[in-house]
Amino acid sequence: MVRPAGLLDTTRRRPFLDQRRPSFRRRWQQRPLWVRLALSLVLALACVLLFLGLAGSPNPSSPPSTESDRSDATVSSPLLRQRSYLDGIMDAHNMTDEMLSAHSFSRQLVDQISLAKTYIVAAKEAHNLQFVAELSAQVRREQSILAHAAAHGGTVAKEEAEKAIRDMSVLFFQAQQLRYDSAITIMKLKGQIQSLEEKSKAEADKSTKYGQIAAEELPKGLYCLGVRLTMEWFKSAELQRKFSDRSPAVQSNLRDNSLYHYCVFSDNIIAVSVVVNSTTLNSNHPEKTVFHLVTDEVNYAPMKAWFAMNDYRGAIVEIQKVEDFTWLNASYVPVLKQLQDAATQNFYFSGSGNRGTPIKFRNPKYLSMLNHLRFYIPEIYPELRKVVFLDDDIVVQKDLSDLFTINLNGNVMGAVETCMETFHRFHKYLNHSHPLIRAHFDPDACGWAFGMNVLDLVEWRNKNVTGIYHYWQERNADHTLWKLGSLPPGLLAFYGLVEALDSKWHVLGLGYTTVDPATIKEGAVLHYNGNMKPWLKIGMEKYKGFWDNYVDYSHPLLQQCFMR
Repeated sequence: MVRPAGLLDTTRRRPFLDQRRPSFRRRWQQRPLWVRLALSLVLALACVLLFLGLAGSPNPSSPPSTESDRSDATVSSPLLRQRSYLDGIMDAHNMTDEMLSAHSFSRQLVDQISLAKTYIVAAKEAHNLQFVAELSAQVRREQSILAHAAAHGGTVAKEEAEKAIRDMSVLFFQAQQLRYDSAITIMKLKGQIQSLEEKSKAEADKSTKYGQIAAEELPKGLYCLGVRLTMEWFKSAELQRKFSDRSPAVQSNLRDNSLYHYCVFSDNIIAVSVVVNSTTLNSNHPEKTVFHLVTDEVNYAPMKAWFAMNDYRGAIVEIQKVEDFTWLNASYVPVLKQLQDAATQNFYFSGSGNRGTPIKFRNPKYLSMLNHLRFYIPEIYPELRKVVFLDDDIVVQKDLSDLFTINLNGNVMGAVETCMETFHRFHKYLNHSHPLIRAHFDPDACGWAFGMNVLDLVEWRNKNVTGIYHYWQERNADHTLWKLGSLPPGLLAFYGLVEALDSKWHVLGLGYTTVDPATIKEGAVLHYNGNMKPWLKIGMEKYKGFWDNYVDYSHPLLQQCFMR
């Protein structure tokens, strides 16, 4: 058959295949018969000798096999010969055959002693002292048996051990009848722990309540001082003339923005005296210092009498009473409007409001106009441009005149931030579950403190901070945004308008916690925030000295009221 050109004949052998070497089978068959027989015998003999040699040679790394070993090998697989979990425990704890024996008296005695100690605890809780004594005696008996055996290097005496084990078993049976098992003991202990926790919480609540009451009460010495100063004021025309016959120069200084103006709002005469005294004594320019004090009707006369009797290195002191600010009325001030509400009065004054609210939040002082007067400073002093606000529970240790030259960078307030700890962030003061708070404020925003604050009254008026305060105070009529106090609305009103000051300007915590002595030494203003005020008996003794340094206990009126 003729194939077309270009196609390959695949059936034809290629020439080089004929040149291959003959296979082993062809070459073996080509050898003579006697040669093939001889080679086969030699190969068979070599295989037999090799097999015998391997079977008979011992393993030098293993001991000679015994009959029991060979029998074990016939019934155990390699997987079953692996170390079990129990074998690992035995080796880890160095257990002996005596300890593992089902008939070991030593092990039974040790186990009984451990269980007996548990029953002793349960019996003590049940006040079953007789049973405790019986168990304890039996434990000592079994311990003595074990100690005697260990000392003499022998085994435990059978008869003695059997009797002791039997007697202890009788007691165990009695314990079970008395329901002294572990589960019931644990339940009883849990119940006791829960009861102790409830008692502890109740005592803590009582401590908080009594501490709050102690902080709110007016000490006898302060009451005495107020009464005597009132008497002095009304019987002394000279004291009255010191405030009524002020020269035009003094009146002008009250509005002079080149001077250092401080404002303090308080009804505590001795506390305000310490603020003024410590500030002027540490001032480089006391003659340029002006104090604007505001108190209430009750303390107005004694406050004027005290500052008329005492001189503070030439500092000017102005005293006003909040009742004279007739524009502060319920139609303008949300706090006063809320006080007219029956539910608010019931909550804060009768104490029959929400019992879940801590007592400190039901303190009527938080609704005091003196406490909220700080939000109306630009209206009280319309001609002033910058003031420093001071609380009455502070002590000044350094000159504060540099505060008036601090650049607030367009902000309204300069304050020391308090967010070094989580507790002082916004979410601890405000209810961030409320949609209005959640929508406008960062819960992790840094808090700050009232007590020593630099206020730019020009920026305050431009940014209408008082109006912002009114807005949030009105939204909180039902107390759902925050509980009470002046700091939460302050955080909202000044949000984004606070310039952070160096922490040395304002050291907090002397009225409730421990403060680093080095921090106190460096601080310009020490703040006794908290319930333990330095003029109270519950004040912290280690910090009272800083406050007492500025109280003149040699004054005749203080001698009469505080030294008896």
